[in-house]
Amino acid sequence: MPEGLIMRKIYQNLTFQVLVAISLGIAVGAFFPATGVSLKPLGDTFINLIKMVIAPIIFLTIVLGIGSMGSLKKVGRVGGKALLYFEIVTTFALIIGLVVCNVVRPGDGVDTSRIQGGDISRYQQGAKEMNWVEFFTHIVPSNVVGAFAEGDILQVLLFSILFGVAVTKMGVAGESLLSFFEKLSKAFFNILGIVMKLAPLGAFGGMAYSIGKFGLATLVPLARLMGTVYLTMFLFVFVVLNGIARYYGFSLWKFLKFIKEEILIVVGTSSSEAALPALMQKLERFGCSRSVVGLVVPAGYSFNLDGTTIYLVMATIFLAQVFGVELSLSQELTIIGILMVTSKGAAGVTGSGFIVLASTLSALRIVPVEGLALLLGVDRFMSEARSVTNLIGNGVATIVISKTEKEFDSIRNEVALHGTPEYMEEVATEG
Repeated sequence: MPEGLIMRKIYQNLTFQVLVAISLGIAVGAFFPATGVSLKPLGDTFINLIKMVIAPIIFLTIVLGIGSMGSLKKVGRVGGKALLYFEIVTTFALIIGLVVCNVVRPGDGVDTSRIQGGDISRYQQGAKEMNWVEFFTHIVPSNVVGAFAEGDILQVLLFSILFGVAVTKMGVAGESLLSFFEKLSKAFFNILGIVMKLAPLGAFGGMAYSIGKFGLATLVPLARLMGTVYLTMFLFVFVVLNGIARYYGFSLWKFLKFIKEEILIVVGTSSSEAALPALMQKLERFGCSRSVVGLVVPAGYSFNLDGTTIYLVMATIFLAQVFGVELSLSQELTIIGILMVTSKGAAGVTGSGFIVLASTLSALRIVPVEGLALLLGVDRFMSEARSVTNLIGNGVATIVISKTEKEFDSIRNEVALHGTPEYMEEVATEG
């Protein structure tokens, strides 16, 4: 292949473009902080463009998925398996965060006077307003159009399941409706393809803003905490999730390479939502059935927040260490128990991580809630690790549920990993 053609292919590669954009964003934010802050609209606009198609894509994927299942018992079985998996893996995430934080002890010896605090009043207010009865009743939308307009994933998820069940009950009469939705789904994914071409701009703006707003200097006093959080996320992904992947007969590393563009977009924008529609599309190409993808991925974005739960438990233990509060084993187990519940409240709430953390600290009454101010400066830099871990965790969950349901297409998987259908012909010939 001519060198010029190779270089053109590299330049046109989305992974390369996003990597360059992130690097430029770091440079602009570090050397021209005011300019970096002013580029925030670039990142926000890209995320809004993605959010614009999230609700309809979730709706169409779930309805088409349930329609293709045919059996409502199967819908219930897949949903039940997914929720059980989420709870088990989230508990592992909490335990790993707790163990690593106790071994490394990043909060010991932290000089709080060197850390610039921030205003946490709005997070405290949000924590006071967290009402679990209201949280569960909020899942049921009073207005379907409003749920779609606001992009409330939980409400859209519930309505989509009910609609899918209703269409399934129509039998043959519902097939024409499903055929129309199939065409509509392709149109929305075509819109997504257009939007994804702007991913480098979104990543550039998001990274430039983060570095320009908070500055690399803010990382120094809390570098140990950041290192510990990133280490824990690494261990969770490459020990726990890798172990699960090996048990169910697929390569985590190959999967990560397959979704590398989505991972980089999450790193650049600090938002796992930015990659949600593309992840659903990639998982279908990877071999998962549409029915499983449609149910597991949207549910996972609400109930399978592995990265967020790791961060929540580590932030709680870190603040206890900073303030010299020695927690007993029973108190730490209580923290795990509380976070197993409160972490579910992180779904679809602006500033959710801090609000849930504030509510957890308020419930414990052991660690001062005011300590959250110490984390405000570096939270943005740790959100990338949380979001990427959430993304990978939901991808692995979908593959696992697909395999347990025998809804995983190994031929499609081989084609996706090796790039061309000719590979399969070669395998057939050799076999």
